[in-house]
Formats: sequence, structure tokens, C-alpha cells
Amino acid sequence: MADKIKDADDRVLESMFRSDPIADNGFSDRIVRRIRRKIWIRRLTLPVAAAIGVSIAAKPFAGLVMSVVGLLGALQVDVTLPGSMLPSMRIIVLGVIIMLGAIVGLRAATE
Repeated sequence: MADKIKDADDRVLESMFRSDPIADNGFSDRIVRRIRRKIWIRRLTLPVAAAIGVSIAAKPFAGLVMSVVGLLGALQVDVTLPGSMLPSMRIIVLGVIIMLGAIVGLRAATE
């Protein structure tokens, strides 16, 4: 309704802001491209750094796990869990679905 009713002030403001784009010889387009490129670089930097870190830490982590397994084997510690304490496959799948839904929902809400 407000779009259809315009008073004199609205018409004056529209005429002030209505103008042809300033010829800048492509400067604005170059700046927008540079900003978008920097945004993509920032979006990709963290996942790439995480992948590099995981690949570097995988071998020492595997060695640590093997040494802990060897230590537990030497100590003769019983680490078995009763079957009633382990979650069923339905609960695990449901948890994964809920987690993925939350991630997609949060991502959609922030964009």
C-alpha cells in the first residue's frame, strides 16, 4: 500500500537517487571480483588447513593408539562393555540424521 501512495517528499527523494551508473572503466567490477575471491580463499583456508593437519597427525596418532593398546595388553585390563551399554544401530542412524539436519538448518539460517 505504501508503494502506491507517494507524497512530494518521496518523489523528490526518488529523483535524487535515480541516476545513471558512473562510468568507472570497470573499476567496480574488478573490486567486486577481488572481494569475492578473498571470500572464497577465506572459506577454503580452514578446511584445507584442517585436512593438512589431520594428514600430518594421522601417523603419530596411530602410533599412540597402538602403544596404548600394547600397554593395555601388558596390564591385562578387561575393557569389554556389556551389550546393553552399546547403542543400537537405529539410535546411531537417528543421531546422524538429526546432526546432519541441524548442520543444514544452521547453515541455511546463517545465509
